[in-house]
Amino acid sequence: MNAAVRAVTRTAAHHGIDVYAVHEGYHGLVTGGDLIRRMEPIDADGILHQGGTVIGTARSKQFRTREGRRAAVRNMVSHGIDALVVIGGDGSLAGANLFRQEWAGLLPELVDSGAISPDVAEAHPFLRLVGLVGSIDNDMAGTDMTIGADTALHRIVEALDALQSTAASHQRTFVVEVMGRNCGYLALMASLATAASWVLIPEHPPAKGWEEQMCRDLKAGRDIGRRHSVVVLAEGAHDRDGNRITAEQVKTLLEDELGEETRVTVLGHVQRGGAPSAFDRYFATVLGHLAVERLLTDEPHAPAQMIGLQGDRVVTEPLMECVAQTQELAERVKAHDYDKAMLLRGGNFRQSYEILQTIQKAAPRPVTAPRRRIAIVHGGGPAPGMNTAVRAAVRLGLDRGHTVLAVRNGFRGLRNGDVREMDWMDVSGWVSEGGAEIGTNRDVPGPAEIAQIAEQVAAHRIDGLLMAGGWAGYQAAHELHRHREQYAALDIPIVCLPMTINNDVPGTELSVGGDTALNSIVADVDKIRRSAVATRRVFVVEVMGHECGYLALMSGLATGAERIYLPEDGITLDGMTADVHALAASFRAGNRVGLIVRSERSDRVYTTGFITALFEKEGGDLFDAREEVLGHVQEGGNPTPFDRVRATILTARCLDFLSEQFDSGGRAGAIVGFRSGQLAFTDLALYPSLIEKSAQRPVEQRWLDHRGLAVVMRD
Repeated sequence: MNAAVRAVTRTAAHHGIDVYAVHEGYHGLVTGGDLIRRMEPIDADGILHQGGTVIGTARSKQFRTREGRRAAVRNMVSHGIDALVVIGGDGSLAGANLFRQEWAGLLPELVDSGAISPDVAEAHPFLRLVGLVGSIDNDMAGTDMTIGADTALHRIVEALDALQSTAASHQRTFVVEVMGRNCGYLALMASLATAASWVLIPEHPPAKGWEEQMCRDLKAGRDIGRRHSVVVLAEGAHDRDGNRITAEQVKTLLEDELGEETRVTVLGHVQRGGAPSAFDRYFATVLGHLAVERLLTDEPHAPAQMIGLQGDRVVTEPLMECVAQTQELAERVKAHDYDKAMLLRGGNFRQSYEILQTIQKAAPRPVTAPRRRIAIVHGGGPAPGMNTAVRAAVRLGLDRGHTVLAVRNGFRGLRNGDVREMDWMDVSGWVSEGGAEIGTNRDVPGPAEIAQIAEQVAAHRIDGLLMAGGWAGYQAAHELHRHREQYAALDIPIVCLPMTINNDVPGTELSVGGDTALNSIVADVDKIRRSAVATRRVFVVEVMGHECGYLALMSGLATGAERIYLPEDGITLDGMTADVHALAASFRAGNRVGLIVRSERSDRVYTTGFITALFEKEGGDLFDAREEVLGHVQEGGNPTPFDRVRATILTARCLDFLSEQFDSGGRAGAIVGFRSGQLAFTDLALYPSLIEKSAQRPVEQRWLDHRGLAVVMRD
């Protein structure tokens, strides 16, 4: 929420518009006085990394009455306010829309009572309104994500990862309750991102006899060697008849039926707290900025809009349509119409649930004979989420009746025949592990290696290839694809899954691994900022990316960097001179910390060390400067929930693609990714036309649209 407040404040200031913060939610709007205060850009400094909301939030019974809303109108127009950005859930947004609808009728009442003058009423005839959804439950229709949901998922997954180790040590079962009264998003995605054994969500209650089935499933897991079990349930979980299922009920059931020690963990409000994730910071920044832009451009009588996310694209939707769909879903759950409830949740939610049902099983479905032989290989640098993808490929592939082969050590291993058939339990525990257990490298096969690879593909009877990796992996996959006429063994379907922290491969707007790298950068920069406050210092932070500035721009937005240097833009001496002067002016005005984020290959001459020395020299008595090169720590660490879920879903779609090719007799090559908010496949043969000739990056990079936002946020 603080990131959104900061973005609204800075965007309004950029346009020369006065902005006021309403403290304590609708209570502040009704009460007025000191609870409605002018907010300057400097007031929003230092809040980006803070959890909660610095302007507060509170429910208001008075605002639910016409008298209370009339007082709110009086307080607003007395400050000259007639446009409102509301950050909240469906109830708050519905209340804001009612307020907007009543506005024109409340003004005459205020004039008649003498509370405001006719001139004031005439100057503010309409209320413009934009809604942003702030809800950790992620329960609003019309958007795939809400502000706060990703951070809450981080808290849950961190707790579940910690519980897995203690549960395994003691061979114990844990029942974990997470938030989600009417929405099972947090429970479902947390289960998909960890090694949960069972999940209970409101939208899809378990079938009759679920108690026996759950006990059978958990016992089957123990029989094949699992040392622990974890059952995740949303707080609103219930059975098909609407009877609530509690954590204590599940605990008692498991202890009685399985005879093993079971513990209950209720995560509670810890899910709402803590510093926001990198995604929530830049996501809320984008939404807050767009909210002001919509208020400036929308017609006064236009329906109120809600700004959200669909796929990877920010969209606007009619506010009340989204609220109505959200309320309809809750009604469907109450009416036990669960098929409709799942339908209203959307395709991604349903697909995630179906994938989870397969991955968490103790064993694949029995098959009379394996269908096809699918190999998975990595290429390029290591990316968090690689192990998650291999786990998903093995379990989903085996469940479909395929034989799944893991190629060790990338395309070099494929050339050498380092190929191993994988079993269900071979990938146990891999969902949360960083690195790449089967290995990866940046080798791209030449003509001689292509011939050797063709021999190994034939020897291992590989029918389809899934390449999960980055730039070098895409190059290698394309080399195999274009040599298919020369080598019959290579005339097989090939699909590329984007996994690179640099986000520099074509056919997708976002790659697996990038979110983990961003969170690593943000965590380090937060520490750097805190260390600099006492010393009046500018830090020049270098991040990875090769010739793509994605990490630099997004981490700069998420950390509030004053300047961001990208390879796509380059660096000029005039630009650095202007930046030095701007930073000096900010320190004279009272700033104590400066942050510059530089992508590693922004310029061959103006290196991170050069820029640091320049700022150190020109800072004089105002500030000193320090260089920080974050290095390979960005490639390490366990993958974030976002990267785990994205890796799993994309792997499932890659297997869908390969299965479709097998069934149709096709042998196409493809690249999977999200484009314009939709998951899509691009012909692998088009790869050369999708990349720049003189730089390691795609021709199309839509994230560059945020460069203008970075300028607004720093001014």
